[in-house]
Amino acid sequence: MGHLLMVESWVGSMSRLLPRAIGEGGHRFTFLTRDLHHYLSSGPVGETGPHPLLAAENVLSAPTNELPALLEYTRRAHRLLGFDGVISACDYYLPAAARIAEALGLPGPAPEAVTAACRKDATRERLASAGVPGPAFAVCRDGDELADAAARLGYPLVIKPVDLCAGMLVRRVADERELARAYQALAAFPVNARGQRRSTAVLLEELLDGPEVSVETVSRGGACQVVGVTDKSLGGAPAFVETGHLFPSALPPEAVRAAADTAVSALAALGLDQVVAHTEIRLTARGPRVVEVNPRPAGNRITELVRQVTGIDLPAAAVELALGHEPDLTPGATGVGSAAIRFLLPEGPDLPSGGAELGAFDGTDQAASLPGVRELRLAEAGRPVTPATSNNDYLGHVLTTAPDGSAGERAGEALSLLRPRWAAPVGGAA
Repeated sequence: MGHLLMVESWVGSMSRLLPRAIGEGGHRFTFLTRDLHHYLSSGPVGETGPHPLLAAENVLSAPTNELPALLEYTRRAHRLLGFDGVISACDYYLPAAARIAEALGLPGPAPEAVTAACRKDATRERLASAGVPGPAFAVCRDGDELADAAARLGYPLVIKPVDLCAGMLVRRVADERELARAYQALAAFPVNARGQRRSTAVLLEELLDGPEVSVETVSRGGACQVVGVTDKSLGGAPAFVETGHLFPSALPPEAVRAAADTAVSALAALGLDQVVAHTEIRLTARGPRVVEVNPRPAGNRITELVRQVTGIDLPAAAVELALGHEPDLTPGATGVGSAAIRFLLPEGPDLPSGGAELGAFDGTDQAASLPGVRELRLAEAGRPVTPATSNNDYLGHVLTTAPDGSAGERAGEALSLLRPRWAAPVGGAA
């Protein structure tokens, strides 16, 4: 039995999947956070009951945003409690978790590699230096640099914060006016949701064409195993909101292989090892291009799609890697040929432009009764909603499986039956 130190977490599905994997593996964990109320006041859409993070053997409070103080605190905690590994499920704390593991002499990826992967500008620069294909880009530190880079790269472009997650404030811009508006929105968001001050640097990239996929991998001891490739769908323009996923990819085998090879090259260029990774790739007319590299298991229930089809448990693999163990990546016979998830977004002509309060849902019984529906989770009535601008804005999801490749069609059919009703516009305006 191993004892893990979990440094913060997302409040989405991984906040439940990692504690589940730790327990099922016969391990235990101590949860370390700067603000426990962050987790008690919110959780995954449609899930109820005590939060699994409360199953921790110990819950500790420490300044997780202040690395020197955090390292000193975890050294003292380690002497008292004895940890065998360090893990996090939140991108904002992956570099800190790697630093703690290094300081305590515990297994883990190289902190410099994790830090580079968690900074979109550093990722771009390292991949470009290694010859791994990506979009043309520029790292801009003020408005003048941004305007010069836009003129050089040419519109349309994508503007990105270098240090946010879930597609937050990532925008397609078609001209100088849209670029200025997007840049102002970034400047107006100087601190992230965890109280960390953000970088003022901005990433400007060429707009990539073609389908997007993600490559799910496990790296250990210098060897990288591709577990599979996931098809991704996007919406919410000019934002880039993930609207669904299908595993395994339905693209031609040669496209799947090209995406997988590119992802493995990206991980090697960043020096990432001892990690479960989720690398996003665009399959453009000029070949695969890396969108981003995430040194942690995929979110948005992709790991559950993988488990349904292959039997491979990627959260469990992340736990075993953190403990320095060899994870079990042997596929099993599941009887499932494909698995898909589709997300319900707050959108449509009947949604007031200023937002509304969520009422009930129509069509839930019909959707839940369709063949292959494994999960149907919806937000509770009374929630204020506005049109989706990131992956944080979902109203729910439907997850389906099929014995063949039709899980995506099943999920789409179920989603089409769901109709949110708006109880009232935000503020009570007519």
